[in-house]
Amino acid sequence: MRKIILSTESGADLPDDLAEKYEVQVVPMHIIMDGKDYLDGSLPVQDIYDYYRRTKKIPSTTSTNAHEYQEFFATIRDNFPNCIIIHVGYTSKASSSFQNAVIAAEEFEDIFLIDALNVTGGLAAIVLYAADLLEKEPGIEPERLVEKIQAIVPKSRLAFIPGNLEFLKAGGRVSNMASLIGALLKIKPCIELKNGKLVSTKKYRGKMSRATEKLLNDYLNEFNIDRQQLYFIYSIGLDERIKQRMEEVAKGNGFQNIRWIQAGGMISTHSGAGGFGVAGLEQ
Repeated sequence: MRKIILSTESGADLPDDLAEKYEVQVVPMHIIMDGKDYLDGSLPVQDIYDYYRRTKKIPSTTSTNAHEYQEFFATIRDNFPNCIIIHVGYTSKASSSFQNAVIAAEEFEDIFLIDALNVTGGLAAIVLYAADLLEKEPGIEPERLVEKIQAIVPKSRLAFIPGNLEFLKAGGRVSNMASLIGALLKIKPCIELKNGKLVSTKKYRGKMSRATEKLLNDYLNEFNIDRQQLYFIYSIGLDERIKQRMEEVAKGNGFQNIRWIQAGGMISTHSGAGGFGVAGLEQ
């Protein structure tokens, strides 16, 4: 029986302990700061915020290129000879990374590529669903596993409030960014993934503590999220009291398994410090 290896990008913000537990292989994306290229994960996130505070400039990001994917897939095959690779990728609607993976995969056999149409915790939720399924059914046929992953992709729901609108504006990833004029009005936008695109949906007034609680309640009212697992995403600087309150609300709604995911460099470059998000899979 051939071993199935799952892979994804650093933009999934998959916690190291879970990547190690499930042997998920993670390829880094890129952060560009002062003309220097850093692999996502090699640069402390705090350095991004310090750089912005010092220069008022926001780093840019780039996708994993096709050559890097070729090396990545080749390394997986070296480490796991004769394996089958299932790559669950960062949304193609916000990055060229997935298309680069498609190009690289042409050089290999037995690689399945799935566009997760999601980012950070929304992408991680899909990867971890696949990893858990593979652990429970190690003999599952790869085609069947791919079918199950593809079926869960539209059920992964992500919503977040960025910590800094300047970061979001500079990133240019939100399709209706022109509508985000809330900075002067003390409005905090809710960003969601809609068909793989980052879209501003609701807007919340007031302090972050009030906005995050409203976001979570709206999210749980709108989506019938599987109570087995909920993911909270945070960027450095989020008030600990907000974290505690979010857990209280989640547990009050029947969630016992809550996993906090820290936004890595790729996501933090677009959302800024002190952001909060929630992700889960609909039933």
